Amino acid sequence: MTASAATLLKDLAHGKAPLICLADGEESYDADRITAAYETLLPEAERDFNLLVLYGKDTTVQEVLSSCRRFPMFAEYQVVILRDAAQLSNLNDLASYLENPSPTTRFYIEHRFKKIDGRGKLTTLAKKLDHVVHVHSAKLKEDDVPSWIMTYGHTIGFTIGPENAYLLTSLLGTDLQKIANEIEKIRINVPDEKALSTTLIKKYISVGREYNLFEFPQMFSPKNAQKRYEMLTHFVANPKVAPLVLVLGTFYNYYSRLYNASFVDEGTPDAAKLLGVPPFRIKPLLAESRQIGRQRLEDILLLLADTSAQSVGIGSRERESELLREYCARLELILSL
Repeated sequence: MTASAATLLKDLAHGKAPLICLADGEESYDADRITAAYETLLPEAERDFNLLVLYGKDTTVQEVLSSCRRFPMFAEYQVVILRDAAQLSNLNDLASYLENPSPTTRFYIEHRFKKIDGRGKLTTLAKKLDHVVHVHSAKLKEDDVPSWIMTYGHTIGFTIGPENAYLLTSLLGTDLQKIANEIEKIRINVPDEKALSTTLIKKYISVGREYNLFEFPQMFSPKNAQKRYEMLTHFVANPKVAPLVLVLGTFYNYYSRLYNASFVDEGTPDAAKLLGVPPFRIKPLLAESRQIGRQRLEDILLLLADTSAQSVGIGSRERESELLREYCARLELILSL
């Protein structure tokens, strides 16, 4: 059967573990928390003999099955964790165990960084059998991260409002573990604070954030010319930080939302929901959309399509760094007309 990570973690915190759990998905944050919960599921005195951690690249299906079938020593049950299960050869051969598991084993299969093949017998059984819990954690879209941040703050007793959740997303991107770590860093430094403020974000989340890709589209205005030049120079010199496909995707998300906003009036009901932004972002979003104008926004989207085609060799053999420079120059020209 399927379940959310939150539900499973709540059960594990109370010592209730399903016979078998399969966790997969592109987002590793939940998998890490579930793994940590399984590693501490047994009392500390029982872990030496009854906690077994296997790694997909270093084991075989037969060794995993043998481990799951052994009896616990001086305990009600044992815990077997298969980490990096995606690297285990013939992973679907574990399906036979799902159909006939040992009642004295709690087996956790950690399939991190990717979705497991839904056509395989292992996934089919995991979704169907009552004694198996399947948790899938998809990578969150940038638009969904602020909501996740606010919910996370609530679970740890730290109030995070929508504006600061949005600011954290713009600074840190979509890496949930990084976001959680940065929030925890703030709480360690100011343990008596009950809410996150903009002042705290600027004070404790600034190192290494000078050139944030998610802020790059916002730099294309005359007042940001110097910062735009510095960011472009940095991204060209460090292509691994900003691959062209990621840059174009970031600009597309930014300008396609502005284009959609050009069709929305300020008084439109559910405008924030329609555009996928927090309510406080509606006014500045609509203002910027009107300022640029629909025609220029259409030209920008056409420019993005053209640059994207060139990036895969259609009509151009330029290196990514040169395509990025050319894109930025053409974008500046469109915005200046």
